[in-house]
Amino acid sequence: METTTKEKSSVSHKVLGILGIIFCVILIPVLVINLTLIIKSYTNKDEVPTIGGYCPLIILTGSMEPVISSGDLMIAHQIDPKEVKEGDIIAFFDPDGNGTSVLTHRVTKILAEGDTLSFKTKGDANNAEDRLAVKADKVIGIYQTKIAGMGHVAMFMQTPAGLVICVILPLILLVGWDILRRRRSEKRSQTDTDALLAELNALKAQKAAEEAQKSEAAIPAATAESSVTPEKIPVGVGALSEEETHSSES
Repeated sequence: METTTKEKSSVSHKVLGILGIIFCVILIPVLVINLTLIIKSYTNKDEVPTIGGYCPLIILTGSMEPVISSGDLMIAHQIDPKEVKEGDIIAFFDPDGNGTSVLTHRVTKILAEGDTLSFKTKGDANNAEDRLAVKADKVIGIYQTKIAGMGHVAMFMQTPAGLVICVILPLILLVGWDILRRRRSEKRSQTDTDALLAELNALKAQKAAEEAQKSEAAIPAATAESSVTPEKIPVGVGALSEEETHSSES
């Protein structure tokens, strides 16, 4: 029964350990990326925050469907505008916007006038090209990949409720799991220590009992040896007999 309980406890501990590792692997990068983007967005308000040259963008419209849908999280990579080719999907500051709004459309034509480079763009789901060409210095990056639906999660994480659910609560759970893991580990270590001490005490008691038995067996043997008294031979008896014999012979 005790062995079964220990096995169940060990299995549950392993499961919790695996879940904790998975939780950390998912949560920690998300927290680091989120905090980095938040800090960069406040320190450089005129730039799109990037991490290692990669820029996560939340798609709000369906102008690039079916390739990219509304609610997707797109990853763009910073690139030299000279490397952009026709057919590439680029993210750029909207020439028709307020200077901070970002669009993600496909390049339909590259315009080069002397040293000036610009791009004509169009959304795959739109009927016409964008009205104004995109200047090279307005290009943010080129499309690399997307995470479907993750844009909704990213937007939710920017709200107070999302901050609590996706950042604060996971941190509390992470700390709580670590405390629980440490306590279980200490309890298991203490149990093993107590079992080892009990085993040592049992061995000592067994050894003491064996020594006591040996001592008890040795006491009667010593008593028996001391009760046997050797017979005393009278001094001079042998000499007297010889004198008597000599007298009789003479």
